[in-house]
Amino acid sequence: MKAAVYQGNQKLEIKDVPVPSVGPGQILVKVSHSAICGTDVHGFMYDVVPKGQVMGHEYGGTVVEVGKGVKEWKKGDRVAGGGGTPPPGTPSFIITHPRFNFRKQGWNSQPPWAMAYAEYVQMEAWQAIGIPDGVSDVAASMAEPLAAAVHAVRRSGLKIGDPVAVFGAGPLGLFSAQVAKAAGASPVIVIEPAQGRRETAKKVGADVVLDPTKQDIEEELAKLTGGKGPQIVFECAGAKNTLHQAMDAVRFGGRVVLVALSWEPQPVVPVDFITRDVELTTTFAHGTDDWLIGFDLMAKGKVNTDALLAKDGIIPLEKIQDAFMRLTKPTSDIKVVVKL
Repeated sequence: MKAAVYQGNQKLEIKDVPVPSVGPGQILVKVSHSAICGTDVHGFMYDVVPKGQVMGHEYGGTVVEVGKGVKEWKKGDRVAGGGGTPPPGTPSFIITHPRFNFRKQGWNSQPPWAMAYAEYVQMEAWQAIGIPDGVSDVAASMAEPLAAAVHAVRRSGLKIGDPVAVFGAGPLGLFSAQVAKAAGASPVIVIEPAQGRRETAKKVGADVVLDPTKQDIEEELAKLTGGKGPQIVFECAGAKNTLHQAMDAVRFGGRVVLVALSWEPQPVVPVDFITRDVELTTTFAHGTDDWLIGFDLMAKGKVNTDALLAKDGIIPLEKIQDAFMRLTKPTSDIKVVVKL
């Protein structure tokens, strides 16, 4: 089969590699579409992906082989990887590292189901989750970041009518904005410097979109929320100053949810916000319930995935190197999906 194999030094090479074998309790999935994740781009940018590794953890496909003892899946079932419920007592890769640090350990603990820039992927049967009718193969390739956004919103403690701000209109920011709106947030305000991404934020239902290069964000957010500031702020940008801006903008007793995986130091000046009893919550990954909620939102048309696709955003595997290089630089592109 063909796979994009990381060679080090920001180089992906398309190689012929063996199709994974399937053992007892496992399934083999023919990948349909595999979306490029910002985390993969960071691993590529900072050259921390082990040489010889195949990346790719946002995808959907079809079961083509089932191992002995597999009862829950059959050939032809549409599934995504990583959303299943582990059997009791099965440790996650985080639990097995009680001081887990994604930057230092994440790339050395990637499971087989997270290697889907390839024609086929093998996984334990429990690691798969079914794709519901009404969700396209392309949309299914974005279910993983949507699940992460659902997890973030659920951790935020958001209540109906809470004013919400979202810093960053990348995939996680746009999904967080849509999920927050579906959960009853009002208004939902998105802050984004790139014009193309601001336009997409409007398309997916943001009530207000602000340009931080032209507007005083703290002042504007206060005006839009009766002088108080937003109750919940989702920091999905990971830019140099956005964590401080988020902490500075949130209202008294409000909460900032740190969603972005920033790889660079982010300076904050605590005296600016410490008097307001602000809470900072981190969030990482997702659980099965988050996937199920995300798929339900997709199926009911409450989340728009098509708007996130970049122009010419569906590419063949052979163009993945060019796509990664493009995504390492500031761009209005939001989501690029590899068609296998």
